[in-house]
Amino acid sequence: MKIYDISMTIHETMTVYKNKPEKKPKITNRSNFQTAQAYESTITMDMHTGTHIDAPLHMIEGGETMSLYSIERFVVKAKVLDLTHIEEAINQKDLEAFDIQENDFILFKTRNSSVEVFDFNFVYLEKSGAKFLVDRKIQGVGIDALGIERNQPNHETHKLLLGNQIMIVEGLRLKDVPEGEYTLIVLPLKILETEAAPARAILIQQDIM
Repeated sequence: MKIYDISMTIHETMTVYKNKPEKKPKITNRSNFQTAQAYESTITMDMHTGTHIDAPLHMIEGGETMSLYSIERFVVKAKVLDLTHIEEAINQKDLEAFDIQENDFILFKTRNSSVEVFDFNFVYLEKSGAKFLVDRKIQGVGIDALGIERNQPNHETHKLLLGNQIMIVEGLRLKDVPEGEYTLIVLPLKILETEAAPARAILIQQDIM
């Protein structure tokens, strides 16, 4: 059995969406051994920091919060698709080359995973690709970028997926993960009434005898 940690590490100088300073997490020391005989830290960060899960409320007014997702949806079989050859956007034609079935959880491995700084031209999922996944009735999709779409009018990709209760996971790191089938465990913090939540994600590859 092999376990891949596909989460981003949270720290104050980490990559954040569009390099916006207000999105950088802040970690401060509240006490130390000299004053309190203990060490405690405080973190302040955006719900979309690093690896995280989006809920419908993120892009749909009046949409459901993280409470939509039952615990069972965070431990699933997942398919990693190698799309590292794509330079711009993932569309329907790109996805038709793969065996994508109902209830699949799909993870996109792209050239994004090889970049450690924010790339304003990151690979994203465009509208036709999102509609294809909706038609396939998948249960979730993840991507190795801090956004699943890039400068699309009216946030079409988010709204298509979230409007059909398809979970979105952003901020994955898949550089060292071969294409194939895995067990995905992606556990968000138990913060239920928000539009998103940071998560720790791993992939488990079972040995084939």
